[in-house]
This record gives sequence, C-alpha cells and structure tokens, in this order.
Amino acid sequence: MITQNLHTHTLFSDGKSTPEEVIKSAIDSKLQSLGFSDHAPVPFQNSFSIAEGELSNYIAKIEQLKSEFADQIEILLSLEVDHIPALMDDFFIQNPELKLDYTIGSVHLVGAHDPANLWFIDGPKREIYDDGLQQFFGGDIRQAAKAFYHQTNRMLEQQTPDIIGHLDKIKMHNQNRFFREDESWYQALVRETLQLIKEKDVVAELNTRGKYKGRSESLFPSDWILKEMKALKIPVIVSSDAHQAHEVVLLFDEAIEALKMAGYRSIWKFRNKQWEENPLF
Repeated sequence: MITQNLHTHTLFSDGKSTPEEVIKSAIDSKLQSLGFSDHAPVPFQNSFSIAEGELSNYIAKIEQLKSEFADQIEILLSLEVDHIPALMDDFFIQNPELKLDYTIGSVHLVGAHDPANLWFIDGPKREIYDDGLQQFFGGDIRQAAKAFYHQTNRMLEQQTPDIIGHLDKIKMHNQNRFFREDESWYQALVRETLQLIKEKDVVAELNTRGKYKGRSESLFPSDWILKEMKALKIPVIVSSDAHQAHEVVLLFDEAIEALKMAGYRSIWKFRNKQWEENPLF
C-alpha cells in the first residue's frame, strides 16, 4: 500500500489547488505523509514556476501547514528544481538556508544559457514539442533525445537531487511518432542514465501523471525501464505529480501492479529525514 506522495504542485507554481485543498484530498485518500514540491523559481519570465519574491512565502506557508496538520498527516517541504545548464547550475549551492526536507531534480527544458533557446518538452500542447524539435534540432530526434538524457546526466553528476523526476519525460509527446523505445540507440541513452542514478544513489519515481492526463500511453518510466531499474536495485517511489487536489493518488493501483510486474517487492518512503524500505504487499 502506498501511504505517501512526494510530488505535488499548488497555486504557488502551476498547480490549480491551494495547499490546504491538496492536504484535505491526501487525508481523505488515507495518505500518512504528503510532500509539496512546487517548481523552483527560474531566472526568466514563465508561467510554471514560483514567482520571483514568492519563494519565502511558499516556504512559510508549508512550514505553517506542517504544524497545523501535524495530528492528521505529516507534511514535507520540497521543490522540484529544473536543471538548466548556466541558468540553474548553482541553485542548491546558493540556497542551503531553504532547509528543504528533500529535493526533486527534473528536466523540462532542454538547452542551456539562453532562455530563448530552450526546448519545452512538457505541457498540454504537443505542437510546442514538435515545433521545438524542428527549431532547435532540425527535426533530428536522436540529437534531441541525446541532449535530454545528457542534460539529465549532468544534473545527476553535478547537483545530485534526492529524487529524479519522470526520468523518461522525453517520450511524452513523442508517442511513437519520432522514435520507438525498442530502438537500440534510445535504450543505450536510458541505460547510461540508469547507471548514473545507481552510482549517485538517487531515488527514482514512478510518475503517473502523463498517463492519467492522457498524454502518454505508459507511466514514467516505461515498463521495460522499470525492469532495468529493478536489475540495478534502484530504489523507487510512486508519485502522482498532482497539479489538482483530486489527482493526489491517481493511478496508484496501476503503478503498484507495474512495479510488481517489474519484480519490485518494496517501495521507499521518506520519513524522519531518511529513506526507509516498505513492502508493496
């Protein structure tokens, strides 16, 4: 049974619910703990991250809710931090005073240095993915996927977050149009990243959002990647990446079945500032 969700968003970033609404949903869903992980501020105008000057308000709010709901559910403070070379390199170094309970590292924007030259691989609009693939990579999906995974690898090597978010997000808007996941060049890129996840002792999430939003035919990561992760003994958690209160535990039952099929018999839980292993059944 899954009793924790560490990946959620609120109105502080691109979520649609207040923290209180998310907490109520989590309590109703019988979760024992809930982590808030709104998108960390980025140094350019955008519509998805915590606004400049609002980070301290976000932290203060979550800290307040920790006390307010302490007798009902454990609340944890986090940020989902985008790794963008030359733009977000020093985020963790410059922000030790944030005192986050844990960190999630993700890649949503592929590129470096200049905000005008970032390929946005996320969001509801597939045409943005397609246009960016053409604009920044001349339509060469191999180079684009290579850039995504190498940027992910750079994050793992230089930032080493506690959790890696949706590690194969590059597939979401692809939907087998530009590449297939059984192609050897693609699988080689994924395996290189998995080796780094193992080497750096990072926890990987099984993220259900792409599937319940109808943007991906499979969870993040795909079943074949879960099997590779199990072979490498990479610890895993289940997250819904909720952006609305009602999404807090969506497809958790399906995620459990996917983990069992991959050979997992336990998942990890963050508690008392450390990871502990919990049986799936």
